[in-house]
Amino acid sequence: MIFGVSIFALCLWICIEPGFNEWMRILELQKYFIGVYIILIGSLVIMVVAFLGCGSALMENVLLLYAYIGSQIATFVLGLVGACVVLDFSTYDSSIQPLIRDVTMRLMNNPQHEGSREILRMVQEGIGCCGADGPMDYINMNKPLPSECRDSVTGNAYFHGCVDELTWYLEGKTGWLAGIVLASCMIAVVNAVMSLVLIQAVKKEEDEATMYK
Repeated sequence: MIFGVSIFALCLWICIEPGFNEWMRILELQKYFIGVYIILIGSLVIMVVAFLGCGSALMENVLLLYAYIGSQIATFVLGLVGACVVLDFSTYDSSIQPLIRDVTMRLMNNPQHEGSREILRMVQEGIGCCGADGPMDYINMNKPLPSECRDSVTGNAYFHGCVDELTWYLEGKTGWLAGIVLASCMIAVVNAVMSLVLIQAVKKEEDEATMYK
């Protein structure tokens, strides 16, 4: 139950954090949220079936225990799939990096559009990055380095591009979430095994009671 509430709270915070959703929408990176939504559903399942597990164990009801085992398998699958999708769209060398690179290069190649310039300025200033893979992107395109590409204190150009910086930013947001989800998957396996042990114990007790009668 505690794991379910913690995961639900983290997912909710990521989904409704002011500014973050706007950034992801502007940069067309909504695929990042697919895994978060899967985990969110899984956390709701965890919270609901926690009561089922307690009730079935107290009543020693074999049918309810089998239902609980099935729910733990579903929780394990949802958690594992959600964590895999989240990590595949938020870590270094993952599927999110080509998407960030394509969007950044498209914005850089469209400087005459006011909206593109403003988005690129906002990203480079807010995260502290320059170009898609670094300042050389501007040099290779025969374009001057914009002021937002430079550190406001030292005046030096940012070394890292927006692909790396954005990926590290996303890693920081989802690292804890993925860790807690994978831990809950392990607990789901333990719960299922312990439920099977309890079922065997109940059946053995029933067989012995029948034998003595």
